[in-house]
Amino acid sequence: MIPYGFYYFGPLLVKMKVTKEDLNKVKKILSKKGYHMKKDLAGVIEGEYELVREDYDSIMRPYIDVYKDAYVQFKGGVTLDQHIHTKRAWVNYMKPGEYNPPHIHSNCDLSSVLFISIPEKLKKENKKWHDSKSGGPGSISFNTAFTGNFYNAGVEQFPEEGDFWMFPYSLIHFVAPFKSKCERISVAANFDVR
Repeated sequence: MIPYGFYYFGPLLVKMKVTKEDLNKVKKILSKKGYHMKKDLAGVIEGEYELVREDYDSIMRPYIDVYKDAYVQFKGGVTLDQHIHTKRAWVNYMKPGEYNPPHIHSNCDLSSVLFISIPEKLKKENKKWHDSKSGGPGSISFNTAFTGNFYNAGVEQFPEEGDFWMFPYSLIHFVAPFKSKCERISVAANFDVR
């Protein structure tokens, strides 16, 4: 056998699973009464409301710090000595026909998404989807600008409750629309590294 190695290359996209206890804590701080963020965001989503970032940070801090650990592995032992500071967080109440077009975040260093609620109706709709070119209704996709036979140009996944993704602000991502009469809930957040 010939020994070989390959390089971690491209954006550092990290997926974690938030405990049910912490997920319930996040659910308690969600509200449809905060600052309405529709005009500030790319999404075609009617219900997007800002959260108190300090409340969100206090719950999610252990998961945010995991990204720093992943960075050490990704960079071959180089540490990230700066603090990852939660800059802004908001909840997305997504309904049938709504979606997030391909976009990046701005005025930050890192971004994230936490999936709060994936209704059974949406799970059934997605399960019927058989197009191998996409993750199907309600799925999230992350894509780089590079394509070809020797590239993994993206990640597409139908989320589960408690899935938490962190990634560089410039990683293109989008959410596919769905038809089921239900509400899919997620929380997005942006971070500064300083």
